[in-house]
Amino acid sequence: MKINLKNGIDKLLFGMKQNDVVALYGKPNRNYKDEDDNVIFAYNALKMRLTFYKDEELKLGYIVASSPDLELFGNTIIGKKISAVKKELATKNITKFTEEDFDTFENYFNEDNWFILQTEFEEVVKFEIGAIINAKDEFDWKFKK
Repeated sequence: MKINLKNGIDKLLFGMKQNDVVALYGKPNRNYKDEDDNVIFAYNALKMRLTFYKDEELKLGYIVASSPDLELFGNTIIGKKISAVKKELATKNITKFTEEDFDTFENYFNEDNWFILQTEFEEVVKFEIGAIINAKDEFDWKFKK
């Protein structure tokens, strides 16, 4: 599954509605609301959790994925050492990361592309990507119907 920075993952594009996603991947294994009343879809086989923002007409705005099939610039990232992934990203001029520690986990956040590489024991275990906010402080939705 190809990660498309600033756009989504695989066939998922930021701005899709729930019915667009169901048309692509079928019904989710879990469907629930978070504390902010956003709708969450979880797909077990894809190892993805999708967030549809309540305040944005329930458009897809955030994806958390942990599938070993995830590819960024043609390279898999899950299960790889963070140092190797950062080295590969540096060849694409992605070098700025804000680092945060949580117990045994570390997050490497790249604001320019709005993604997080989450690691545990120096290996990437999760990838999170969100819709980009443009200069007008609005979401830059990629899905146009």
